Parts: sequence; structure tokens; C-alpha cells
Amino acid sequence: MGCSFSGLNAFYDAVNGGGDVWINENRFRIERQLGEGGFAYVYLVKQIQTDSSAATDEASGKKFKDPSHVSDDGMYAMKKVLIQNNEQLKLVREEIRVSSLFSHPNLLPLLDHAIIAVKGKQEGSCNHEAYLLFPVHLDGTLLDNATVMKAKKEFFPPVTVLQIFRQLCAGLKHMHTFDPPYAHNDVKPGNVLITWRKGQPPLAVLMDFGSAGTAKKEIRSRTEALQLQEWAAEHCSAPFRAPELWDCPSHADIDERTDIWSLGCTLYAIMYGVSPFEYVLGESGGSLQLAIVNCQIKWPPGPSPPYPEPLHQFVTWMLQPQATIRPRIDDVVIHVDKLISKFST
Repeated sequence: MGCSFSGLNAFYDAVNGGGDVWINENRFRIERQLGEGGFAYVYLVKQIQTDSSAATDEASGKKFKDPSHVSDDGMYAMKKVLIQNNEQLKLVREEIRVSSLFSHPNLLPLLDHAIIAVKGKQEGSCNHEAYLLFPVHLDGTLLDNATVMKAKKEFFPPVTVLQIFRQLCAGLKHMHTFDPPYAHNDVKPGNVLITWRKGQPPLAVLMDFGSAGTAKKEIRSRTEALQLQEWAAEHCSAPFRAPELWDCPSHADIDERTDIWSLGCTLYAIMYGVSPFEYVLGESGGSLQLAIVNCQIKWPPGPSPPYPEPLHQFVTWMLQPQATIRPRIDDVVIHVDKLISKFST
């Protein structure tokens, strides 16, 4: 069986564009690579006006759900995914489906997408490539920014910490209030884009919905528990993974509060540059799983901590090992608003 186009139309215009990419009616020129991971590459691309798109002012934005996402300078981020089997193809299609559900200023919108079939290395075989188009945020991720701050031994002011965190809560609340609720499943600093704005709070945008899905899972056997743990090991970053995803009981009801645990870890990381459990990775015989399951939080030493105790208590409140007593996103939003008000005065 030969290869055929799957989804929408995209291709490299190697002859005329020297490596330009078409995603449906829009043409983009690759400026430079922004990052890579696994089978995915992220590029900074610039939209190139063609004869057909120049004919109408609306052409460049007609595929976008929100016209405000049309870039003034034509610059976007493009994720290219190399797909080598049907399972990977299924995952990419699911990422596209889930990403297309959300419309919120603190969730990275999928502007356009395409999947094409390409010839495989073996004769008669075919693989696929996916192209996903997003707004670009050139100030990097929260992980990038926190790493720089940590290297300089500097800290974000408490109000800035809370302003960033509040926006993550807003994006997650949008996901958690779907019917049925969706969980992101991989909330961490590396999945938060930051844009610094003069005279305004930084803009924080949660990205990467490759692990996202309906939040509620009924576990009724040891087999189902092990299957969930295996899935989590592949899709949920270990230092930010909730205890119930490390050691799932044979009878459990999993819900979106797995994200609340990750939020607590991320708040700690906004302050100190790492998750509250990564210290064990530098200890002989240390176990990340045991530290998380037993909630062994370690705070940076020092007689003068850079953050007030209410912020530490806020983190601890979200890091309840028992998911059934962990707060939900509405409770977290109420609490962070109170803290912002307190530290802004």
C-alpha cells in the first residue's frame, strides 16, 4: 500500500523556497531552530506572502480561531514532529485534537497544523511528519529564566512569583472546568512560556498538550494501576509527578488534582529553580520516588529565606500526598489572589 496524504496539506518547497514550509495556504521560511526533544524540533519561522495570500488581507489569519493571534511581524513558532509508526501518529493526532479544544490567554493556542506522509527508509514503507504552528514567545520558558536567576543567585520578587503562578492557575482552571475535566499531566517550568512586558506583569503561557487528556480515571485492578504508572512514567516528568501516579492503589479514582501537585512543585521551582524533590538526585542512594511519595520537601538552607513563610505554606498545602484532601483549582485561585493582595500592599 502506497503512502497517501493524511490530514491537511504541507510540504517543503525545496526548489523554489530553499527549504520553505507550506502549511495549508500559508508559506513559512525557517529562520532558526529554537529547540528540540525526542522526535520533535521547534523552529522560529516567518510567514512569506505569496501571490494568493497577498490578494486578501485576511488570508494570513483565516485559519486562526482568534484573529488576535495573527503576528504583526509574521513570526511564529513551528513544531515539526517526526512520526515513525502508527502509535506516534495516533498520539500527534490526539495532541492536535486536545490543543484545538482550548481558547484561553494562558494556554498556548494551536494556530494551524498539517500532517503529511513521507517515504520511509525501507522500500515501500512510509512515515509521517507533522507541522504545528503557534505564536512565538522569544523570552523562553520559565525553566530558562529560573535557571538564569539561579546561576546569578537572584530571586524573583514574591509578587512576580505569584503573578506568574496566578496565570498558570487561570489556564489550568480553563482545562479543569471542561465537562469532562481535562488534565494537562505535565505541568512544569519547561512547559511554561514567559514574555516580559515593560510596565506590566510577565505573561505566562502553559504549552505542550501532548500528555493532556480527560482527567478522571477509575482504577479497579492491579493491572489497571500498573498500566497507569507505566503511562505516567512516559508522559509525566518525574520531579513534578504526583504520588498517585508513582504508586497507584488497585482501587483508586484519579482526577485533575494530579495537576495541583505539579502546580505546587512548579511554584517551588519558580522560587528556587528546581522542584522540591530534586535534591535527592544529588544524594548517594537517594530515591526521587520515595521523596515524592513521602512528601519529603527540602527547603533551601539559610537564616534569611528569600520568601516569606506564607509562600512556603502555600506550596505545602498543594503538596498533599493524599489526593482526596488536595485542594482543587478553584481553591488555589482564591488563595493565590489573597496572597497577591497581601504582598502588593
